[in-house]
Amino acid sequence: MIPDEKILESAKRTICIEAESISGLHSRLTDDFVKVTKGILQSGGRVVVSGIGKSAVIATKLVATFNSTGTPALFMHAADAIHGDLGMIQQQDVVIIISNSGNTPEIKVLASLIRSGGNMLVAISGNSESELSQQANYTLDTSVEQEACPHNLAPTSSTTAQLVIGDALAVALLEARGFTREDFARYHPGGSLGKQLYLRLSDLYSKNAKPVVTPSTRVADVILEISSNRMGATAVVENNKLVGIITDGDLRRMMQQQENFSNIIAADLMTANPKTAVSSMMAVEALQLMKKHNITQVVVTDDKKEYLGFVHLHDLLREGLI
Repeated sequence: MIPDEKILESAKRTICIEAESISGLHSRLTDDFVKVTKGILQSGGRVVVSGIGKSAVIATKLVATFNSTGTPALFMHAADAIHGDLGMIQQQDVVIIISNSGNTPEIKVLASLIRSGGNMLVAISGNSESELSQQANYTLDTSVEQEACPHNLAPTSSTTAQLVIGDALAVALLEARGFTREDFARYHPGGSLGKQLYLRLSDLYSKNAKPVVTPSTRVADVILEISSNRMGATAVVENNKLVGIITDGDLRRMMQQQENFSNIIAADLMTANPKTAVSSMMAVEALQLMKKHNITQVVVTDDKKEYLGFVHLHDLLREGLI
């Protein structure tokens, strides 16, 4: 059995080798990177990313990154491309082929076909002398001194370098397009990240009960209102304006302190000027408000402080914001 320290040594060595490979990319960036970025922006088409083997796996990840950051992209496997999938490429598309050696049979055939078709061809390769690089309009150099594999065989450092240069291109395009937080939310509506950027209290409070009493409501009816609506609290409203809040905690404290509470009314129990949030507030901001003040629900009002409803911590939990 391999000793524990040997396992950790192996992991640390791999991380160091790959980190050095990534840092080396900085010095190998050339004007080709600028021309590729501008070419994609000006093309009016999509980015078609291709590769074979491990590079194909990197290509699929980069396609996902491009699409989620405002650059339309699709994946085309190099082997499938030369057996019919070339038909997916349109005239205005920019084609990126990823290959460390740049000389595998399928890559050489594909590069020649893309170039003859007139599309802009970009090579992401660790071999600037390869057939792929010679055919390409532009080459992004991802050469590495060694793989992290102790036999210098398994694609490790080289695929990491491909991934990083692809991410650098995606981010450059994102910034050049002026891609905003709102754009990101539009492309990620189902995830928690997207919800942090678009979900507002107005999307939540209307789905909940709207418990409400007046300052003169007797305590028995206050208890009934809180219990029946299951929000853990009720708003106290007078002339359509929020004047206070009563929580189930307020009721428990009253019962501990009072032997006879039959004559108590809402005005005696309520917390005046409670923490509120306007309906346009982002849900994630409301979450921060609840955490700051150690509360489990917030009263939602409009700009004129008229009572609209409640949002509970459970609502934010259900939306995946916690």
